[in-house]
Amino acid sequence: METITRSTPTVGPDRVMEVAAGFMAAKHLFTACELGLFEAIADGPVSIEEAAGQLGLDADRLRVVADANVALGFVERNHQGYSNAPVAQAFLSGQSQVDLSPLLRFWNRFSYPMWTQMEHSVRTGQANAPDFAVLDAETQRVFSHGVEAITHPTALGLAACYDFGHHQNVTDLGGGTGSFLAAIRERHPHLNLTLFELPGAAVVARAKLAEQPIDVIAGDMFRDPIPSDQDAVIIANVAHIFGPQRNLDLLRIVRKALQPGARVLLVDFWLDSTRTSPPIGALIGGEFMTISGEGRSYAAEEAICWLNQSDFRFVEQVSLGGPQSLIVGEAV
Repeated sequence: METITRSTPTVGPDRVMEVAAGFMAAKHLFTACELGLFEAIADGPVSIEEAAGQLGLDADRLRVVADANVALGFVERNHQGYSNAPVAQAFLSGQSQVDLSPLLRFWNRFSYPMWTQMEHSVRTGQANAPDFAVLDAETQRVFSHGVEAITHPTALGLAACYDFGHHQNVTDLGGGTGSFLAAIRERHPHLNLTLFELPGAAVVARAKLAEQPIDVIAGDMFRDPIPSDQDAVIIANVAHIFGPQRNLDLLRIVRKALQPGARVLLVDFWLDSTRTSPPIGALIGGEFMTISGEGRSYAAEEAICWLNQSDFRFVEQVSLGGPQSLIVGEAV
């Protein structure tokens, strides 16, 4: 009788389980942030009973979240109680200059619910996001500050990596709280800066920029006139929300408002030709698709093609020191 030799599998399920369980880790982190755990134990060690008392929560239920964050490396525990691990103390305790809590709140309240419907967007092309044009004041604040926290490093990168010295008038279309313009102004105080945003976001931006000499215009970039005397227009983290045709339409609108020689600065998670790098750009494309039903992360070559079709010439692509990069176009 022939002997059948069965080989031992060389691939295990660990990677599948690690990625599949990722939602549990994320939700424990989000929940700790929303409940205020990291602030409550910032001066720890603190007993779980003391932390629960501060937060008005049941100690046993809070312990589930605290212990999970110990396992994740965000919280430390000893016989005296709980305290923040260095990374949480640095970025989530509210006691440092860099606070990532707004980012986590944004992902928890906006992104997480949308991601649960991702397959619906893939099947139907339908959006699963709220109407950002009609958010109530508190929801708009959480949204705007969350986006600002996400994009802050890129804003600093743009101000440092692109030479604004030969420009005079710069408008940021869809620029959120104006963080890009604020960073640029620190390095180039000679510039006349304008933020163009939807009305709800413009309210938050005006409060944020109250002491900054930055004009804020409320409007819809597809319907309302944008400033026509600009020599540079920033379009940052906008292209990924729209489909290719809408992006081409937007660039044509911008081109009509500009004189030859003016520049458009496109900032985004521009992918390489394989559409897999940078990895976060490939992953976060799912979020952009769920937001609008048509958005995604685009390859740099696609953006360059839009420039060519809208009477801009491609000038250069510049790394901004992280997963995002700048593509520069010049009006011809």
